[in-house]
Amino acid sequence: MLRVCLVEDEQSLIELISLNLEIEGYHVQCFTDGQHALDVLSKPFHFDLIILDVMLPHVNGFDICREVRKHAITPILFLSAKGTTADRVTGLKLGANDYLSKPFDLEEFLLKVQILTHGLISAETQNYMKIGEFRIDFTTFSVQGADGLEVHQFSKREIELLALFNEKEEKVISRNEILDRVWGTDQFPTTRTIDNYILVFRRVFETDPKNPQHFFSIRGVGYKFVS
Repeated sequence: MLRVCLVEDEQSLIELISLNLEIEGYHVQCFTDGQHALDVLSKPFHFDLIILDVMLPHVNGFDICREVRKHAITPILFLSAKGTTADRVTGLKLGANDYLSKPFDLEEFLLKVQILTHGLISAETQNYMKIGEFRIDFTTFSVQGADGLEVHQFSKREIELLALFNEKEEKVISRNEILDRVWGTDQFPTTRTIDNYILVFRRVFETDPKNPQHFFSIRGVGYKFVS
């Protein structure tokens, strides 16, 4: 499910947008305060689309857009009562992908959202995996819990191993295959190296690491992963 960040301080509009986006299959998280939104969006985040009002309490939408574009290419749609040509040009120059003036036509809004997120569903399958209530982002190496907050940061090698498990879900993978696929034939780690990585995964993802539900050891062979 694609995640939308809605930064808007008008309650009736929040309810209208959230309801219609959720009907279309999006998960929506709302912020009514510009500073709160900036605190979240100035760090690595998990949203697939950002919808920004311009006039917000404490920090305006233009400043938020400017900050997001310092570290992310996530699509941004401005939705604002400031609808002059100068305002639109300012928003687009700051890096927004589109700009829609209030009041707006709901069908036009939903079409713009669809266009901005087109192709992301298939990309999401490639860039993310889920383990229980956790969501792993292959592009940022981060793990988010059910509340959307980051709970762990993995290394590149750990992410490569998780991607292999995701590819081979419910199949037994030998330790030799893991070493060949993740470490390559020009490196010589021991099978114990893999065991240590699995211990880390269990600490992060398993409710009871001693009785795993996701990462299973297959004696004498290797491991099996179940999401």
